[in-house]
Amino acid sequence: MEREILDTRRKALKINLNPKIYGTFAEIGAGQEVARNFFTAGAASGTVAKTMSAYDMTFSDAIYGVEESGRYVSQSRLLKMLNHEFGLLTERLYGEKYDDRTFFAFADTVTTLNYNKSNDPHGWIGLRFQLEPEGEPNEIFFHVRLLDTDAALQQNVLGIIGVNLVYAAFYYNKDPKTMIESLADNLTVGSVEIDLISVSGPAFHNINNILLNLYLIVKDFSDAAIFDADGRPRLPKDLLYKRDIMILRTKYAQKSNPNFSMLNKAVDQFVRTENVKEENLSVLIEVLMSNVLSANDAVNEDIDLEAVAKRAEEMCKTGNKVIVSNFARHNKLAKYLDHCRPKSVGISTNINNLKFVFNSTNFGENYSSQLLNYVSDMFSKNVKLFAYPFLDKQTNAVITTTNMPVTADAKPLFDFLIINGYITDIKDYSEDDVKTV
Repeated sequence: MEREILDTRRKALKINLNPKIYGTFAEIGAGQEVARNFFTAGAASGTVAKTMSAYDMTFSDAIYGVEESGRYVSQSRLLKMLNHEFGLLTERLYGEKYDDRTFFAFADTVTTLNYNKSNDPHGWIGLRFQLEPEGEPNEIFFHVRLLDTDAALQQNVLGIIGVNLVYAAFYYNKDPKTMIESLADNLTVGSVEIDLISVSGPAFHNINNILLNLYLIVKDFSDAAIFDADGRPRLPKDLLYKRDIMILRTKYAQKSNPNFSMLNKAVDQFVRTENVKEENLSVLIEVLMSNVLSANDAVNEDIDLEAVAKRAEEMCKTGNKVIVSNFARHNKLAKYLDHCRPKSVGISTNINNLKFVFNSTNFGENYSSQLLNYVSDMFSKNVKLFAYPFLDKQTNAVITTTNMPVTADAKPLFDFLIINGYITDIKDYSEDDVKTV
């Protein structure tokens, strides 16, 4: 049975008419767009205990505390806002009038497009809420990138997605897929990107945050998700900004663990040839949400997301950061990483993947333009490929860039990339390394 999608006003009104839901809206950076939707829907006095916007940093610091990083549009700031506002609700609102109320605190900290259109509009949005009076609170927060080219449109998007969050928390908390999907209700396609989500609390005790972030990819909210070694979702820029990154590409249904001996050789080579300082190095294992190379990056919604999540968890347990993506092509990965503004990127990959790309018979028409796009996206971003050799079991020959089959129409460009060091073989490997690749 299809879900009925209510418009924004009806969602806000349904919440306003629910006598149990009562709380606070604290919004910084884009007006009070979420609270405005609840006020204009009518009957807001049944829902809104307080609204506020502490724009001046001095006021904001006095209320929520100083941000050591100096960044006010941050996860840290959002969580401080939620802590403070929810604490005030439970501290000040007591007595018979509130005995049947479930409290919530909504917060967002956002930067919309500036006058010169020179910034990166984004924000953090979150909700702390009870499902039972005096119950233990639950929490949802996520990071958004606002993609419209007009600040007023971005403010409108923020207002809609805020209402969607409050509604999803109270009405879809038992169905994580619908909860994620509903965040885009009444939004224009391409107006927003959600690249991180996290939930906690008794309402979500069976929900895996890694799996939840994979829903974002399948629902086209984002292209990838990044997790630290503890399996916590992290904002890509927080982990990768101005860092030297080495990524090992793997497939989610790969039965064995990656060849860490070969990866270590690739990392050592990357550090040596690119003059990388160890303290600035970030090593990530990528789990690709497809087990076949294809001409596009479309994600099959029938993919076994639980298997992907399990693979990501296993890789996190190796002590590495993990990126889960649907980038069947290296250049798509390179383009994504470029948004994080790293210092340099090394991608360690099986040479079979290169053999596929530099073989025109694997592609349809316009192979030349596709190959040029691949090279442009890939190697204009300070990216280098480190190729794993493999053992051809039919000929018993070790395949490297020197003897890899390349079709004639791709050979000149391939040779150019080899000569100029954009693609290089992983050196000093052992016979056992090759056998296990």
